[in-house]
Amino acid sequence: MSSQRALGVAVVGTGKMGADHVRRLSDVISGARVTAVVDIDAERAKSLADGIEGCTAYTDPAVAMAAQDVDAVLIASPGPAHEAALIEALRRDLPVLCEKPLTPDAAAALRVLEAEQRLGHRRVQVGFMRRYDADYLKLKKVLDDGELGRTLMLHQRHRNPAMPEWFTEEMLINDSVVHEMDVTRWLLDQEITAVTVHKPAPSAKAPAGMSDPQFVLFETESGALVGVEIFGHCGFGYQVHAEAVCEHGTVGIGAEHEPLVTTGGRWGGRVTPDYLERFQDAYDREVQAWVDATRRGEVTGPSIWDGYAAAAVCEAGVLSQREGRRVEVELVERPALYG
Repeated sequence: MSSQRALGVAVVGTGKMGADHVRRLSDVISGARVTAVVDIDAERAKSLADGIEGCTAYTDPAVAMAAQDVDAVLIASPGPAHEAALIEALRRDLPVLCEKPLTPDAAAALRVLEAEQRLGHRRVQVGFMRRYDADYLKLKKVLDDGELGRTLMLHQRHRNPAMPEWFTEEMLINDSVVHEMDVTRWLLDQEITAVTVHKPAPSAKAPAGMSDPQFVLFETESGALVGVEIFGHCGFGYQVHAEAVCEHGTVGIGAEHEPLVTTGGRWGGRVTPDYLERFQDAYDREVQAWVDATRRGEVTGPSIWDGYAAAAVCEAGVLSQREGRRVEVELVERPALYG
């Protein structure tokens, strides 16, 4: 593909996340255009495509990927559909940005990893957008600079006002804490070796049959301990915080950036309502970086190995959640392609 023309992107999945990426590719970032949208709901895909010049609606990802005007693929469909779309994209040697999870389980992630290895070069970037968030980038820089010494502990909080009715207890790990799994590996530059899930008394807001909130403890290769509070139904807004406790000091992110108002004997500010608003800039930077790298013929950002490692930690987390015990994480040897 000529680096001078816009990258033609097929967006697979047109739900909340996919539709937001269509908007982003069409109206926010540069160097790309949406040439195809794919969804099993034909009417939803057509409705979205009709609003974009030169865009075609499809119900089959493979048919969309075969189109002449598709240069790259952004996968935002539900996790169980990712493996088939990824394998098809790799078969066609198409660049991919795949929303997390890479796949719902480690075995499927390994199959995708093996397919990319057979190709002999990286083609897939996994959508862990927190790596592109301004606050997380600042935190990463402070830790990498080394002035604070080794990171001994990492405290993280992840709160949502509420979850959809179909959201299960396992999804607290697989769809929410998975972000903390990735940023832990990225911030500390090491693998997570074990997971223990603790369940305090559930909130009155927790749905029947769900223990919410939960506290998740990671152990890492260096012996660092990482605590994650996941609260799916806190009721008051969306919050993400992280604080690293190091040998020579601490560094934290997540303080609200909204104006602090004092009036009428009260003070306070606004809490972000959802993840799309909180991480809007991070999503923009992530997709722009993917488009720019793809037009240069490169692949940057989180790799299939990162997606596989997160899936393996998720499996350990769900087992700990279910059985109430410490579970070690099992990983295959890291291939040279992801060194």
